[in-house]
Amino acid sequence: MESWVADIEFERLGSVTRSAKRLLLNPLANYLPASLLRGLLRWTRSEVAASNWADPGGWRSMVISYHGDPPRGIDKILVKGGTIPMALRNRRKLAGRIIARLIDSVEHEDLVHVLCLGAGPGHIIMDAMQQADRRCETTLVDLNADAFDYGREEAAKLGLADRMRYVHGDVRQVQQMLDHRTDALEMMGICEYLENDQIVSIARSVSELMLPGGAIVFNSISRRHGTDRFFRRVFGLEMIHRSPEQLQALFSQAGFGDYEAFSEPLDVYTVVVGRKLQPPR
Repeated sequence: MESWVADIEFERLGSVTRSAKRLLLNPLANYLPASLLRGLLRWTRSEVAASNWADPGGWRSMVISYHGDPPRGIDKILVKGGTIPMALRNRRKLAGRIIARLIDSVEHEDLVHVLCLGAGPGHIIMDAMQQADRRCETTLVDLNADAFDYGREEAAKLGLADRMRYVHGDVRQVQQMLDHRTDALEMMGICEYLENDQIVSIARSVSELMLPGGAIVFNSISRRHGTDRFFRRVFGLEMIHRSPEQLQALFSQAGFGDYEAFSEPLDVYTVVVGRKLQPPR
């Protein structure tokens, strides 16, 4: 699987920039008074900040980071220079490529189905569907229905609208939303907002919808971005940082295994692929 991602052009930080962030920029962001930073962001009418205050870690702030070129100056600084937005764009490229290759590697000849949980508008699966050689359909589940209108517009532009089904609901009740098997599960950007027991419960529910060999794709997040204190104090963004191994142990409780992990160059996100194992006889 390493060959699947070998030619991706990722965003990277040079050694000088890394040092400047670690020694100066991150400490300023983390320890200046939060009221001062929030006031500055309000005064400059930051769309990134407003999106996170309305819905911490929600789809609108994700879209701004993905596009990478917001109109306001303060947002250009946050999105183009911030480690997490850069890592998010890297994660999108990495996950999109991996899922595309998983779609192409499904062994049956029927239409491939991918289930996406906490999917927002569905940028990653759209990327994968465009890159895949095989035809694929997808079901996207999210609690925030506001993301769906935007997602449908983007899917229509790409000619994918007829193959994307948006479902408004709680990912923990996924078994009640599907009446057919799924070949792969995408859970990008969701585990960092779920407790351990929630992850295990979701994984067990989805496992019932998959045949042995079906793929699951999720990500871990590390504190290497260096600004966790800033995001918590200023944006109200509470993320649970787990290692790939910790997440693998949780998904293993639902019958998944044979994991392979792929880190993006900033070492913030690791994308993990697992497989549903054959049940013991």
